[in-house]
Amino acid sequence: MDARLNLFGNQVAGKSLKQLVAAGKVLANSTLPAATRELVMLRASQINGCAVCVDMHTKDALHAGESSPLVTTSPAGTDNEHGAA
Repeated sequence: MDARLNLFGNQVAGKSLKQLVAAGKVLANSTLPAATRELVMLRASQINGCAVCVDMHTKDALHAGESSPLVTTSPAGTDNEHGAA
């Protein structure tokens, strides 16, 4: 499987990373609860196909107090009894 985004070999990818970091700072400074922020970032990582980010945001969501069933079933979308992803 090919990487979707080569951050080191593409100027556009580097600029995109800067924008992603800026968006993360906005989220971090928002009133959104930490667990919810991590679920948002987890879902974005799943969509982007970044296994490292999925692992990191899964651990961060659990650490922020999110329930284990919701975090582990979030790829299932809205068809699970633990809530919408």
